Amino acid sequence: MAVKIRLARRGRKKAAMYDIVVADSRSPRDGRFIEKLGTYNPNTNPASIDYDGDRAFYWVMNGAQPSETVRAMLAYRGVLLRRHLQLGVTKGALTQEVADQRYNQWLDEKNNKIEAKKTGLTDTKAEARKQQLAAETKVKEARAEALRKKQEAALAAAAPAAPAEGETTATAEESAEHAA
Repeated sequence: MAVKIRLARRGRKKAAMYDIVVADSRSPRDGRFIEKLGTYNPNTNPASIDYDGDRAFYWVMNGAQPSETVRAMLAYRGVLLRRHLQLGVTKGALTQEVADQRYNQWLDEKNNKIEAKKTGLTDTKAEARKQQLAAETKVKEARAEALRKKQEAALAAAAPAAPAEGETTATAEESAEHAA
């Protein structure tokens, strides 16, 4: 029986998610499987890969062949490096302690890179939002200024030119003379 580690599709149309499964190579893509190792969601940035690393390592060490995509995921998360180091231990090229030290050092560096990417993406998103709000505020202030000028012009046009103080008293006296 040829065992493969591959993806089984689930989710809705145009929003696929995948299960990482161990299955017989003869079974259909979404059909019967031996064990579910985890999930893969390519719709997030960065893509979220949640799986049981120890079980994946077990299956890889026992001869399960990963598909191309799963191989890339296992390499990204260090399962294939762990397998490589374990084969070196088996052959006597290095000790288990050295192999564990190298794996843990690589794992720490990789987790730092992933966290840096996540924080970089959130910082970029926050900066873009801040710039968008600043642009909207600028447009809002320009519209408010244009509206204020328009209202001032309308008030000036609606009220005829106001006579000077001396002219107002003269017109009041003239109207009093005409009334008498």
